Amino acid sequence: MPDEQITDFKHFIRLIGRGQRAGRTLTISEAQQAMSMVINGQVTPEQKGAFLMLLRVREETAEELAGFTLAFRAFNHPDLAGLNVDLDMGCYAGKRRHLPWFLLASLLLAQSGKRVFMHGTHEPDSKRLYLKEVLPQLGLLVSTTVDDARSSLEQVGLAYMDLASFNSPLEEIIQLREQFGLRSCANTLARMLNPISAPFSLQGVFHRNVDEKHSQTACLLKAANIVCFRGEGGEVEFNPERDVTLHLARHGQATTMELRSSTQSWALKPKELVVAQMVDLWCGQIQDTYAEQAIIGTLAIMLVLTEQLPWPSAQLQAMQLWQARSTTWPLKLPKLESSLVFNTQGKFYAH
Repeated sequence: MPDEQITDFKHFIRLIGRGQRAGRTLTISEAQQAMSMVINGQVTPEQKGAFLMLLRVREETAEELAGFTLAFRAFNHPDLAGLNVDLDMGCYAGKRRHLPWFLLASLLLAQSGKRVFMHGTHEPDSKRLYLKEVLPQLGLLVSTTVDDARSSLEQVGLAYMDLASFNSPLEEIIQLREQFGLRSCANTLARMLNPISAPFSLQGVFHRNVDEKHSQTACLLKAANIVCFRGEGGEVEFNPERDVTLHLARHGQATTMELRSSTQSWALKPKELVVAQMVDLWCGQIQDTYAEQAIIGTLAIMLVLTEQLPWPSAQLQAMQLWQARSTTWPLKLPKLESSLVFNTQGKFYAH
């Protein structure tokens, strides 16, 4: 029997707010209806805040996340689904301790023939380095329209678009962090959007057990091929200093793959992140063992997902792709007077 169509949003707040004994979680259908009401402005600001923060305190179930994802997917820019893309990557965490080395892994994958679409956002108060600031320094423009993304994919096999450009309702909820002082489930949902309906999706998270919940949600949504893992800083980046579990969901079936750390020593965390060093490493002008292992490991995870390779084979192929790269930077670098530098206090300055 289908869930009842509810017209008063108070019903959903009562359901999730009564506590462990009297309350209950939402079904997929209820979650989709509740979030659709939030998106469509059928709730007061007070109701929206109460709903999101009650969920934050109690934590969302996989069923609720599946319903919320369906609600927000209805507001993706419809033309994005027409892009020819192999891999979807939600990049919403930002970086603080290391440069976004996963970008170089993405470039390598694109050069191998795969087309990669990345999406993310920018939270000014989080004191993190986001792709929106990094990419222009590397010669990849941020796409603001579907045509921009299509052009970028055709030229370099890689495109990035801010969430605000293709799903403004979800972006508005993410930016409520400035008022709440806390993130809501919107950051999780953004990673699950897959706005271009790519056959493969790669997701990175920070907190323990959230990766498993992503996998459960993907199974409920009958996603074709998804890998979620606890990446460096919460991004889609392999941390060579830690063991990691890959949570795979393929056509409704969940499995895991255990990966061992690839280094026996810990690298010193840089005091500042200099974006130009990403180009220098690619071109062979500097050496950085941690960065190379992060790139190779991240690329190997991408190959596990897209080529269904076992881990040793994926590692070997990733290493070969890195070693065989042209040491000429593959993008047209902008003429900049200075390079962007991000320090550990979360501040930018020109170098």
